[in-house]
Amino acid sequence: MQLPALRLKKNEDRRLRAGHLWVFSNEVDIAATPLTAFAPGDPVIIESADGKPLGSGYVNPHALICARLVSRDPRYPLDQSLLIHRFNIALSLRQRLFASDYYRLAFGDSDGLPGLVVDRYGDVFVVQISTAGMERVKQEIVAALEKVFKPRAILLRNDISSRDMEGLNRYIETAAGEVPEQITLEENGVKFSVPIVAGQKTGWFYDQRMNRARMRQYVVGKRVLDAFSYIGAWGVQALCAGAQAVLCVDSSQKAPAWMRHNAEINNVLEKLTVTQVDAFDALKSLRAEREKFDVVIVDPPAFIKRKKDVKEGVQAYRRLNQMAMQVLASDGMLISSSCSYHLERAALLEILLQAGRHLDRNLQIIEQGHQAPDHPVHPAIPETAYLKTYFARVLPV
Repeated sequence: MQLPALRLKKNEDRRLRAGHLWVFSNEVDIAATPLTAFAPGDPVIIESADGKPLGSGYVNPHALICARLVSRDPRYPLDQSLLIHRFNIALSLRQRLFASDYYRLAFGDSDGLPGLVVDRYGDVFVVQISTAGMERVKQEIVAALEKVFKPRAILLRNDISSRDMEGLNRYIETAAGEVPEQITLEENGVKFSVPIVAGQKTGWFYDQRMNRARMRQYVVGKRVLDAFSYIGAWGVQALCAGAQAVLCVDSSQKAPAWMRHNAEINNVLEKLTVTQVDAFDALKSLRAEREKFDVVIVDPPAFIKRKKDVKEGVQAYRRLNQMAMQVLASDGMLISSSCSYHLERAALLEILLQAGRHLDRNLQIIEQGHQAPDHPVHPAIPETAYLKTYFARVLPV
């Protein structure tokens, strides 16, 4: 089947030729190929201004990123065969990285699957689709996963806000098998029960795996505060690494029960204290009570989701890190993360510096962390490098 063409304006192919995968609506030659002629998710051949094919992709005339390149060989459209091929390539990397089958299998653009995320929990797969092009081949995605992995169950967690920009509705749906309410995984030798149906995003945050492994050497025998704890990924691992005591803080009503359960299955419950409260309020109260911790971990949700949120988000990160330093012991370790792409790594470092100077504390950056290798970075798409973590020693002047 010959796919319709989506032609770009003169010189608007330079970014694609340089390795990028996105086409913006103002780059399309709408006189030659009107966007209004396409339905959301239609497969296309993306062409340069002189009609030379750049590859196959899909289009959404209603989105700012109106097309995404899927294959640089126009003979291969986004279908079940290509999905199987891409899943196998993605699998080969993860098998090199990890001994067990718990990881992010597909990380969107970086794995040649723009608009698709797949997290693997053994024989259960959780899928998130964020674009109309991937939504169009939803059944093919399920069929490809079944072909390659023969899974016990596949869950579609398509309840994310990014679907709104593509004109897609939000839903959660079982695509295959019988999906359990929770799954058990192991990370850095620690077991966790994870709520994949009712939990945040796909249930677990694999991207912090390596940073949580680095954390272990800093918490032995220490008193630890874990803000934004969710189900205890940082806090429970700190206890298992030998922390003296851990206080976990999260505002979710369901989080405390999950944290206690995960501490219990690892036989560290007696050293865990859980508080259900907003992290900012908790830090304020702890400071008022003159509490001090040897290690403070702040891994908040993204405060900056869009460019227009940068100013307000930077203020939130500054306030959070300053409050975290206020409850640190005189020679304490701050582990500070941001998953906001729009907050650059250098900007987070500047925030830490400013917070330290405001409190008359000196900082030493001991380590810098990134997202785990099952979240590979596409070198032409800086948005795929979103997670940054600093391990900062905070000293008196």
